[in-house]
Amino acid sequence: MKPKPNKNILVLIIVSVLFLALNSILCKTALIEESIDPYSFTFFRLFSAMIMLIILVYYKHKKIIFHTKKNWTSSFMLFLYAITFSYAYMNIDAGFGTLLLFGIVQTVMIASSIYYKERLTITKAFGILLSTFGLVYMLYPQENFEVSTVHALFMIVSGFSWAIYTILGKSSTDSLGNTADNFIKATLFITIFYFIFTLDTIHFNSKGLLLAIISGSITSAIGYIIWYQILPNIKIVTASVIQLFVPIIAIILSVIFLDEALSMDLFLSTILVLSGIILTIYSKKQKVSS
Repeated sequence: MKPKPNKNILVLIIVSVLFLALNSILCKTALIEESIDPYSFTFFRLFSAMIMLIILVYYKHKKIIFHTKKNWTSSFMLFLYAITFSYAYMNIDAGFGTLLLFGIVQTVMIASSIYYKERLTITKAFGILLSTFGLVYMLYPQENFEVSTVHALFMIVSGFSWAIYTILGKSSTDSLGNTADNFIKATLFITIFYFIFTLDTIHFNSKGLLLAIISGSITSAIGYIIWYQILPNIKIVTASVIQLFVPIIAIILSVIFLDEALSMDLFLSTILVLSGIILTIYSKKQKVSS
């Protein structure tokens, strides 16, 4: 795939991180109002994304493409990310949950970049440290700060899974085809999950169903195509830092739409994280495209 110009990449990055943040808001909104249960939200999210992607693939290629011998690992990671993501939000705020999710994502992806021996400039390393400090500052326990250990663990697993899904996307040469294939297989996994655990708490109304479908067909299906299109053009470490912008957007949206708390600590943390992101992306030796 031919790399996109810098300007186009930056536009795609903005759209993709906005969609990633909206997934948290949509999920938390549906669950907090008890419009749907976590399993049903995940199922309809994956299923509606699959339908949207199949339509797009058929429109482009005039046929449905399904690979039997590849994309199984990335598909399972997509499923694992989605199911633990939904169950975590049963008892975690949208802002904090997104922050924890992408804090884990950054940790795993930076470790991966070191493993693959990606070169770190001094500016880029400082940007990473600054962003990480911003996250730690935001996460530092305040008075009356409580979090469910079980649900936090769900989000940690979700973050790990998303990080692996992202790393695997670095080798993608067909963002639409690979994303569609991933969602087809992830929908298969979520169906198997139902029969293994014989869930008896299934419930949803029209609002919960609508939120899940929007999360699947738009913010997930379209958002993940864009993300897989971006990944081959940037380094793993850059991708990890870019995603730190997601919790910032999610926190702002959660304050606006979910009445979650806004504080000076949040403002200061946002400045630190954004400063780190800017330093990392615009590090002189970092090439976003060639």
